[in-house]
Amino acid sequence: MKPTAQDVEAIRKLREFATQQGIDVKAGRVRRTSSRFCLGVEHGDYNGTELFGVGTDRFIWIAYKPARDARMRLYSGNFPDDGVIEFNLGNIPKPKSPQIANTWARFPYGVGFVLQREGYKLKRGIDAVIYGNIPGGGMSRSASLTLNLILSLLDANGIEESDRLKIVDLAQAVENDYIGSPCGKLDQIMILFARERFGTYYNPGQRKVDYVALGKGAEGFSIVVMDTGTVRPGLEKSTYKIRRAQCEEFVDVLQKAGYKISCLADIKTGALYEKIMAEFAGRYPDLCDRLKYIFAAQKRFYEMLDAWKRGDIATVGRIFREDGIGLRDDYKISGPELETMCDIARRVPGVLGERMLGGGDKGAAGALVRAGAVSALKKAVDAGYSRSQPDFADKYAFHVCKVVDGVRIYEHLLD
Repeated sequence: MKPTAQDVEAIRKLREFATQQGIDVKAGRVRRTSSRFCLGVEHGDYNGTELFGVGTDRFIWIAYKPARDARMRLYSGNFPDDGVIEFNLGNIPKPKSPQIANTWARFPYGVGFVLQREGYKLKRGIDAVIYGNIPGGGMSRSASLTLNLILSLLDANGIEESDRLKIVDLAQAVENDYIGSPCGKLDQIMILFARERFGTYYNPGQRKVDYVALGKGAEGFSIVVMDTGTVRPGLEKSTYKIRRAQCEEFVDVLQKAGYKISCLADIKTGALYEKIMAEFAGRYPDLCDRLKYIFAAQKRFYEMLDAWKRGDIATVGRIFREDGIGLRDDYKISGPELETMCDIARRVPGVLGERMLGGGDKGAAGALVRAGAVSALKKAVDAGYSRSQPDFADKYAFHVCKVVDGVRIYEHLLD
């Protein structure tokens, strides 16, 4: 495939990093993994809901080639202060140890640890340089990096994993078991399976991925990501971890009360929902608020999917906005900078819907915008965000994104 202008610039940087750091990637490969934009249901994966989203054109690029032995040698242009990370695949720090807590190297460590734990025979490491332009919160930078490292290390060892959902499981295990981040599978699925011009639909009950084309005649629109400039800690240090624990706690409470459910998504009928709310709202108001969001978002999900199939992007946007209000008011996972972006966007004619993205607290907000309104939204953000959040006046960013393939490999660009 022909590289894009973004790819060409990224590969130029990778060549430069490789030369500066003395890492030989000549005649190697470049693997590009995307970011993602979730249309539904944010925070639904660990609650058992169906999922839908697209891959977006902010990426992680890794230029790599197999090492002669089991040594890993990696450099990230995004974290230059960490220098070159070197380790042997037979000598990896213990999971969740203080040694890995504050370095990006926890991701390659975790990939090596999980692959070997799961029985993959890794005889060769990789020499690699890495660069990415995915914002730091809301578009799944960590999932993109983890998937890229897994695929690159397997490739270097001549291992082909035909079960792509197994790759998703491995990537989740790196974050859950090694790093200690309680993420679900949404990010990994929406990146690994992303396909240009299609939405990715995942049914967890059937463990099945399908592709859904946007209906013919859909009006022109853009996906906009508004990075607040804030720095969000890993999910293991955020409100995400608390919300996930609350949802699991409520499932346990309901099971002990005799309800035959395994996750909050199992509460599908209005009658069952009303019965639970009547019984538990007085004793567990916060937990009932979490259920309130999941129940409503799950109902909206099917309306959103039907609208996408019809090409009714205005309805998709309206539901995206309603989800954002639910995440703010019932799930209580947003943050002041995120809501400042949403408040600004909501007032711009032609913005169809807006909400926070990703794990919450900090990071980025997203919007679905009629094509002709993108410049007006940018002007509004430039004028309003700096005024409302002066501490981040020189840190925020505005991204207009396209729907893209989740994974691409480029050959012969490092020769």
